[in-house]
Amino acid sequence: MIKKHSRREALRTLGLGAVSAVCASASLAAGISSLQKKKHFITLSFDDGFKKSSMRTAEIFEKHKLSACINVIATAHLPGFKLPNEYHNVPVGDFGLWNELKERGHELMMHGYKHANKTQLSFAEGKDLVLRCIDIFYKELRKFEPGESIFNFPFNASTPELEQWLPTQVKAFRTGGSSINPLPHHGQVKLTCTSFGPGNIDQHLESEINKLLAQPSGWLIYNTHGLDEEGWGPLTSTVLDRLLERLSSIETVEIIPAGVALFRI
Repeated sequence: MIKKHSRREALRTLGLGAVSAVCASASLAAGISSLQKKKHFITLSFDDGFKKSSMRTAEIFEKHKLSACINVIATAHLPGFKLPNEYHNVPVGDFGLWNELKERGHELMMHGYKHANKTQLSFAEGKDLVLRCIDIFYKELRKFEPGESIFNFPFNASTPELEQWLPTQVKAFRTGGSSINPLPHHGQVKLTCTSFGPGNIDQHLESEINKLLAQPSGWLIYNTHGLDEEGWGPLTSTVLDRLLERLSSIETVEIIPAGVALFRI
């Protein structure tokens, strides 16, 4: 098992530098122009992959011509999946749904192999779970490239060792910390976020957005989960709808998935 992971790891490390980032010149110019005009980036990072919530989230984002940022657990849809806590006792989607949502323009990223808190594991155990997660995504999610992906730590709980190692496997990772990050820039591999729960997050999310808008610039990454009654710290779907409508009308604001923000720089 160790030899298998070592070889797999080496291949990925060597391959990161060859990840394709080619895009049409017109699209690239448009992306650069947008980054120059927008000073307040907002990423609502939806975790856990609850089926009903994910489908509704996608519909609401599509209504406003936006792409959602959805992070899913690699094995949550499989029989015998052990729930990490009571808040995950909700039907989840599978890779059939994740591929459909990706085809519709939404961002699908990793949220762990089994939603383990990696601060409670050894470095070797945590690393093994990340590699297992990457393997499943590579097999099941169409057009998945590890070097273009973001690993979203379960419980927003990382370790210094994993943070140092992960950039050899993925483009970036999300963990706990300040909700407001610097604007996307070259070499940015650590993204930090905040969240709120276990109750409804409507007011807390609004307050974090207001903090961002009070600053000259910044990138708010807010860790959301399910909608309405699903999951830990749910967001009301009607509030999300109104929020996206309001924010889309603000000239300095761009609502953007994390991977897209990093890719466009």
